[in-house]
Amino acid sequence: MSKAVSAMNGASFAGLAKVTETGLGGMITLRGDFASAKFQTAVKAATGTQVPATRKIAFGDRGAAAWMSPDELLLLVDYDSADAVVAKLSEDLAAEHHMAVNVSDARACFAVSGDAAREVIAKVAPVDLEAGQFEAGDFRRTRFAQVAGAFWLDEAGAFHIVCFRSVAVYMYDLLCAAAHPQSKVGVYA
Repeated sequence: MSKAVSAMNGASFAGLAKVTETGLGGMITLRGDFASAKFQTAVKAATGTQVPATRKIAFGDRGAAAWMSPDELLLLVDYDSADAVVAKLSEDLAAEHHMAVNVSDARACFAVSGDAAREVIAKVAPVDLEAGQFEAGDFRRTRFAQVAGAFWLDEAGAFHIVCFRSVAVYMYDLLCAAAHPQSKVGVYA
């Protein structure tokens, strides 16, 4: 059996902000009825957290749940346990209309941290990142220049980005260009 590797093998760049490919992470696309008690219980069992509010991410003791659309969540779990979590979700939701798919190997993850992280993301994603408009725990699906992605802000001020693995090199290069020391705009300085 081959060893799983991340898309960019932990690549990192330091400029106005630090851009890092964060490695393998367990990710599950889960679709279903958020109002269903069984669905809510299954999410809690999988991650240790509740179904998040619209455009939010919630963290629990076993992972996180991010709002993707009115009937879709992205569950973040340990990479090695993703298949088992999908199996348990399928068992818990057997009588409910749902879909649970391990998408871990089809995604790439990056972090952008440092004092200019907000500026770096603002250059490439059409989201209002003004303080008070986008805070820790907020989650958005959007475009990063020419590719689809999603991101959230953690309590330490770092942005976490998820995109398709097939565009990982593009995303990394885009974030590095936006973080280049000679690209400072100073909007959020």
